Amino acid sequence: MSSTQDFEYNIAGKPDFSFLTVQIPEGETLKVEASAMATMDTNLQMKTKFKGGFSRLLTGESIFINEYTAQGGVGEIGISPGAPGDLEHIYLNNETVFLQNSAFVASSMNIDVATKWQGFMSGFFSGEGLFLIKCSGKGDLWFNTFGAMIEIDVNDDFVVDTGHIVGFTEGLEYDISTVGGYKSLFFSGEGLVCRFRGQGKVWIQTKKLGAFENWVWPYRPEPKKNNNS
Repeated sequence: MSSTQDFEYNIAGKPDFSFLTVQIPEGETLKVEASAMATMDTNLQMKTKFKGGFSRLLTGESIFINEYTAQGGVGEIGISPGAPGDLEHIYLNNETVFLQNSAFVASSMNIDVATKWQGFMSGFFSGEGLFLIKCSGKGDLWFNTFGAMIEIDVNDDFVVDTGHIVGFTEGLEYDISTVGGYKSLFFSGEGLVCRFRGQGKVWIQTKKLGAFENWVWPYRPEPKKNNNS
């Protein structure tokens, strides 16, 4: 990974509500997460691609990606990720990064985006996604987080709650397990963890969707009771 880039871009609103703007040269195409487009020039043409296959759609192990191509000049697109949080750019130089299923935002056309099954147990218990997105090739890659993003250099062993994982580099070995046995999985409030080994980078997010849902649940609006009955 390096500071090189194929597309001119700008990230506004960091780190809380990041908004990505990309300049697409004439004849070039940008891959973008479906439903993330907020603004676009009229000379951009869009096509939708389906990754993962219809047989995996019900498990969540598929993603829709829109491809925007500039025709007749440079086209600008504004991209707003679904989750409130940070957004990062890296340049892959014939390298591979694995992202959580909700983290992918956009990439160059030369980046191959494919889904990678992680097993029934990991997705069933953690509730944090059933698969990873494998991004490999040479070009720009943007990804986002729920909350702030922290980049960690792993040089030996490192443990991360699966709900806080954003992505990691190829070459790191990992196992998914409980913190202290299956009893703690159900009663401690802690989910599954990913135990990394080797050397590489891990990106984590400071917020966890499941924990946020539990925090906001008591404040949900409730229907008023009918006292006339």
